[in-house]
Order: sequence, then C-alpha cells, then structure tokens
Amino acid sequence: MSDVKEIPQGTFPYIPWDPSLDSKHACGVPSSIRTHEHWKGKKVVLFSVPGAFTPTCHASHLPPYLEKHAELKALGVDVVAVISANDLFVLSGWARFEGITDEIIAISDVNGAWSKALGEALGFEGTLDLTARGLGVRTNRYALVIDDLKVTYVGVEKEPGVSVSGVDAVLEALKK
Repeated sequence: MSDVKEIPQGTFPYIPWDPSLDSKHACGVPSSIRTHEHWKGKKVVLFSVPGAFTPTCHASHLPPYLEKHAELKALGVDVVAVISANDLFVLSGWARFEGITDEIIAISDVNGAWSKALGEALGFEGTLDLTARGLGVRTNRYALVIDDLKVTYVGVEKEPGVSVSGVDAVLEALKK
C-alpha cells in the first residue's frame, strides 16, 4: 500500500475475557477499546466479518486466525481483533464458542459506522447492505495490518469467501 493512512478514531464496545466467562450463564462486563488510546504504538491485525455464527465467518474466517495466532505474534503483532456489526454480547458468545480466551479480541462496530468511515478514508466499501437477506447493514469482509495507527495492509474481499482478508494473506503481508 503506497499511500499509508491513519485509521479513523473509533471506540468499540467489547467484553474482555476472564475466567468467569467459562460459565454458560455469565455475560461478562462490558468495556471499550479506543483505537487511538489502546492501539497507539502497537501492531494490530484487525479482520472484519459480516456476522458471528454465519457460515463463512464461523467456519472459514475466524478459526484460522486462532490456529495461527502464535505465528502472528512471532511476526510482532501485539493485538489481534475481529470486528463485526454484531452486538458485544453476541461477539463474546461467539468467541467463547470458538474457544477464544484472550488471543483475539471480539469488538463490536455498531451498525458498521466505523467500518463505513474506514472504507471512505481508504477507498473501499466498508459495509455491506444485506437487508434483502434479513441481516441489515453489516461490516464488509476485510483485514488490516495497523502499525502505530497507520494502515500498512488492507485486503477487502470482492467476492464471497476468504482470500485477501484471511490469515495467510495477512501473514504474507507481515513478512514483507
């Protein structure tokens, strides 16, 4: 990416993992991530999925990031996060279902507002209108490498499936 740009500021609700979440009856304590506070000076891999528990996101997008988490960390990644327009409780439940504790932070981009602003800043469609399929407006499927708030890699899926937003594409970008 020749024209490196800073990410827009964002505040995302999420539920940090703690051992109490091992109970199926615990909901967790909501918190928030502020991009320009929590990610300043860090290397972040952020990947976006249209929806937790949806077929491609659930089976093909998130699991490889968890499987290759150690490889991401070995390449200097401080934070791995998945973002979706789902609410924070759904994302927390999905992360627990997938066996994630604190390896990947599941953050909520309510109504896709931040993804839309990100897409406008970087020149891609940050959201998808899936209203006709009963899903409303969702975040698009994309991945970013963010280094000290600057985007150094962006992979946006143009077709269904996972390729440029998948962990293997991100690992290759990190190796360059």
